[in-house]
Amino acid sequence: MELKIAIVHDWLASAGGAGGAEKTLEAVLEIFPDAHVYTTVYNPERMPERFRRYNIRTTFVQKLPFARTHYQLYLPLMPIAIENLNLNKYDIVISFNHSFAKGVITKPSTLHICYCYTPLRYVWDMYRTYLTYEDISGWKKTFIPFVFNYLRAWDVISSFRVDKFVAISEHIARRIKKYYGREAEVIYPPVEVDKFSPSTKRENFFLIVSRLVSYKRIDLAVKAFNELRLPLVIIGTGPLARRLKKMAQPHIKFIGRQNDNIVREYLSKCRGLIFPGEEDFGITPVEAMASGAPVIACKRGGVLETIDEESGVFFSEAVPSSLIKAVRDFDKKSFSTERMIEKASRFDKKTFQDRFLNMVEESSREWSKR
Repeated sequence: MELKIAIVHDWLASAGGAGGAEKTLEAVLEIFPDAHVYTTVYNPERMPERFRRYNIRTTFVQKLPFARTHYQLYLPLMPIAIENLNLNKYDIVISFNHSFAKGVITKPSTLHICYCYTPLRYVWDMYRTYLTYEDISGWKKTFIPFVFNYLRAWDVISSFRVDKFVAISEHIARRIKKYYGREAEVIYPPVEVDKFSPSTKRENFFLIVSRLVSYKRIDLAVKAFNELRLPLVIIGTGPLARRLKKMAQPHIKFIGRQNDNIVREYLSKCRGLIFPGEEDFGITPVEAMASGAPVIACKRGGVLETIDEESGVFFSEAVPSSLIKAVRDFDKKSFSTERMIEKASRFDKKTFQDRFLNMVEESSREWSKR
């Protein structure tokens, strides 16, 4: 008997378009092409054209005013929206969670696997960062502690609904253990390393490829490169774009959101990738390695599992002076393109798909023996 599978994704409406989470979703849909996709909000104008061929179903939030572009306004309603999804006809539910997806309610006979990008980031360890760097008006700051207290409690309670946790990195597995008290298997997310290759000649600029949101700490890089006076190209869009552009001096160029081919071209030609935030895994640094570009990264989070001294330079403190020192140290080092490409190949999409399929099949067999 063929098992019926549902996939639940937090939302498909991010201003920056398809990022790592969306690419992971696509990789899993290649394994399970008949799976139905559920999400809180779907904005086809922000997602690649190919997403329109998927069987995507949304919640009541989709119909609320401005939800497709300002879904953050409805964060307090997301738990209710997720819990209202009717998944009774499915044998396996796979939630892809960085916010609310894991809170779906399933039948006792349904196996619920959560592929967890992170526990609800902005109510746990990045709570202070969110309050400090987001552009939040005074009246919102008054209510945020109360709303986040509710979301924190719901996040823990909803973790009990998951039968198996899978984390995107050892870093996230530790967070899952701390906040939910659960063990998690680790399967690194997919990177299409075969689509990246180094250029025969590097050009004199550093590169950032990122959504322009607070926790990515692009502001830190702008401040550092203002002082360094070195060329920096920033690819990406997001709510902080206007503020960051006002901060930046003319040698820092913002070129907005670009298609995959343009991103690959910039990665192949840049001197190095700047990765200033603490990430749960970090797909872009692996793409940079596959392009022969070393990485200058903050020494925190999932990047410690992908980058080492042969493929990059770390800075230890999330302050401009620490990044400035790392950039100057970078100039004193040499890197092997062949070694970087070899390291990147450990995270290719086929490896992810094989491991993910084996995990689902093994979990299903174990579940059926209960």
